Amino acid sequence: MSSGKPFLIVILGPTASGKSALAIKLAGRFNGEIISADSRQIYKEMDIGTAKSLGSDPREGQTLNLIDIVRPDQEFTLAQYKKLAIKTINDIHKRGKLPFLVGGTGLYIWAVVDNLKIPKVKPQPELREKIEKEIKQKGLKKVYQKLLKLDPGAKHFIEPDNPRRIIRALEVCLITKKPFSKQRKKGRALFNVLQIGLKPAKNIFDKKIDRRVDKMIHAGLIDEVKNLAKKYSFNLPSMSGIGYQEIGRYLRNEIDLEKAKELIRLHTRQYAKRQISWFKRDKRIHWIKNYQEAEKIIKEFLG
Repeated sequence: MSSGKPFLIVILGPTASGKSALAIKLAGRFNGEIISADSRQIYKEMDIGTAKSLGSDPREGQTLNLIDIVRPDQEFTLAQYKKLAIKTINDIHKRGKLPFLVGGTGLYIWAVVDNLKIPKVKPQPELREKIEKEIKQKGLKKVYQKLLKLDPGAKHFIEPDNPRRIIRALEVCLITKKPFSKQRKKGRALFNVLQIGLKPAKNIFDKKIDRRVDKMIHAGLIDEVKNLAKKYSFNLPSMSGIGYQEIGRYLRNEIDLEKAKELIRLHTRQYAKRQISWFKRDKRIHWIKNYQEAEKIIKEFLG
């Protein structure tokens, strides 16, 4: 298949599905290079809780782009990600390699695949502070409901447990007086894209999540969170991620370690379920079960 545009292979799926290991193997097979599409792996110093360094992926010889971009207390927008990702994809092509966009953050993937026109609204520190204060007082759930009243379409791409995205969407709605979802227009396609989705069977998936949580704890997640807490607030969007909040509660003696692990497993399953729901809406995705199926589809796509 060829449209004259540069090729882009997307490997997506829910957290803990094995997409990173699959992508690394495929990138090795097709002379590729990987670009991360994970909104948590952009942060430096956050390695274990974001599964950057669990030691489970055979990464030898693979360059992983767009990880460790900013500090946990730095602002990083969707527009910034899109710009960096597009530049990286084009640079990979110039090196004569095939780019693989890999991750589970749907908004990052769609921003690149659909060349989304992102509202050009500058961050408003005072308004953000007001929304953050509201989250502290009323809870994230109430503020998310407020967003959905202003913009019902936001439920299709804003996660209910992602304060950074909720704050940004509310900011755009309140400044422009228009729904955020209505301002996200598709642009002219920049790449010839193949999207491959990986979704393991539920019984296997649940076991993988359990193993991943145990692995994170053994790899030093508690120390990672302890060190981060010395420098950064748990109210930061970066520190709101699964694993960091629960271990934070354990460190404050609010819950014991077993309860923290149980909550990480539960929240990971809930998040994975939402990811699958979002991805299932995109009919362009080819869902596969293993490496052989993915290899066959890519071969056919590249012609």
